[in-house]
Amino acid sequence: MKLRDLVYRLYARRVEGRLDHAQVPKHIGVILDGNRRWARADGRTTEQGHQAGADKISELLGWCAETDVEVVTLWMLSTDNLDRPAVELNPLLGIIENTVRGLAADGRWRVHHVGTMDLLPARTQSVLKEAEQDTLGTGGILVNVAVGYGGRQEIADAVRSLVLEAAENGTSFEELAETVDVEHITKHLYTRGQPDPDLIIRTSGEQRLSGFMLWQSAHSEYYFCEVFWPAFRKVDFLRALRDYAARHRRYGS
Repeated sequence: MKLRDLVYRLYARRVEGRLDHAQVPKHIGVILDGNRRWARADGRTTEQGHQAGADKISELLGWCAETDVEVVTLWMLSTDNLDRPAVELNPLLGIIENTVRGLAADGRWRVHHVGTMDLLPARTQSVLKEAEQDTLGTGGILVNVAVGYGGRQEIADAVRSLVLEAAENGTSFEELAETVDVEHITKHLYTRGQPDPDLIIRTSGEQRLSGFMLWQSAHSEYYFCEVFWPAFRKVDFLRALRDYAARHRRYGS
C-alpha cells in the first residue's frame, strides 16, 4: 500500500468517526460526471472511462449503506447524452445495461428507473423493466437509475400524465386549472412517493445541475467535488456528508 493511500484511509476513518449519523441525508442524488475527462487524463479510451465510472457505483452504494442513506439517485445518462455519436453511445448503453443487471443481481438494492423509457432502445428498456420487477421485494436502499433522464422532460411528462388522468376522470380543463397545485404535479413525477433529495453531489468540478431533478431539488443542499467520478473516494463521500451535516437547512424561513 502506498503511503498516500494509507494517509487517505486513516483520514477517512477520522472523518467517519466524527460523522453524526443523525444528520446523514436520507436521499442523495449523484451526478456522475467526468468519466471521459478522467479517461483522457489517464491515457484511456472513452469506453474505459465509462466502465471505470460504472465500477465505482457499487462502492458508493456500499458507503451509503454504512451511513444509513435510504435513497440514492444516480444520473447515468441524460436526454442530451442520447445525441452522442453511436460509436460512443452504443458501448455506453451496454455498460449501463450491465451495471443495472449487476445492481439487481446484488440482492441488496431495490432498483427503480427514472427517465423517459420511450427515448431508449428496446433492449435497454427491457433491462430496466426487468431490474425493477426483480427487486420489488428487496428491502435495501432504493436506487433510482436515471437513464434517459432530463429534468425539464420529467416535468413535461408529469404535466402530461396529470392532464391525461383528469381527462380519464371526466375533469374539464377549467376544473383542472382551478384545482391543480404543487402536490398534484409531484404525484406524477418519476420519483412519486419518494422523499426529495436532501443532498446532491456533482463530481468533476462543474458547479451546475444541468437539469438534474429540477422539481425535487428546490430545497436540496449541493456539494460540488473537484475529482472526476471514477476517482471519487470514500473520503470524498464522507466530506460531502460532513459538509451537509454542518449546514443549517432553513427551507425558506
